[in-house]
Amino acid sequence: MCAKKVYVDPCTDLSFSEEDGYRYLHFGSPWIQGAMKVSRPYELALEYPRQMMSCGLFYPNPKHILQLGLGAASLTKFCYRYTEAQVDVVEVSETVIAAARQWFKLPYDDDRLTVHLADAKEFIGNRRGYEPADWLQVDLYDAEAEGPVYDDVEFYTMCRRAMNKAGSVASFNLFGSIFDPSYEAIHEAFKGRTLMLPEMAEGNRIVLAFAGEKCPLDMQELYERAALVRERWKLPGRKWIAGFKRMNELGESI
Repeated sequence: MCAKKVYVDPCTDLSFSEEDGYRYLHFGSPWIQGAMKVSRPYELALEYPRQMMSCGLFYPNPKHILQLGLGAASLTKFCYRYTEAQVDVVEVSETVIAAARQWFKLPYDDDRLTVHLADAKEFIGNRRGYEPADWLQVDLYDAEAEGPVYDDVEFYTMCRRAMNKAGSVASFNLFGSIFDPSYEAIHEAFKGRTLMLPEMAEGNRIVLAFAGEKCPLDMQELYERAALVRERWKLPGRKWIAGFKRMNELGESI
């Protein structure tokens, strides 16, 4: 086992640790805010961003992905490399953006990737500078990691309005002891069109929410898409389906 190394940025509240070939981002606390396998920087090192890719079971070919919260940029890098979508990312901290590029190999902006230095709520509230999202991926936590930075019906309604009215899906990373009120706020804002996955060992839970036209839930088609998820991304789509079936009453559409 490799010895743990810790790096502290004296000018900010960010710190980085490395152990056994993995690099971790911390916002001035022991909580892990993101991770990267140093030898394979475009892989998803943690379970919760992997599960946030379950959007692909329902809308497998997004044209536009909007992400709120950058962290260590693992989800951003993965979507940028393994989808053909335009990826827009909103991050309020210039320091986090710089750290993601310096320490976690986030590419610089190009014709498919744009990192916006902005507050997530203000950005989606203004609805300027981005196309409606086919996928919306939300992971907004501060150093305390006690709950999402924005966590009420008003904010989640803004999220729904930022999505593609032709049909789209959002994934929310929830963490901590306040899952129920967070989920209820999402459920209300998205008019009951939500699915949840089981809680992970680390305490995270992923909730999907749907906007626009109804999404059919044909199980045969979902399993076919799970095979594509395995082929394209090396991710366990069939396991996600089992989790959705376990935690939700699935009808013919969502």
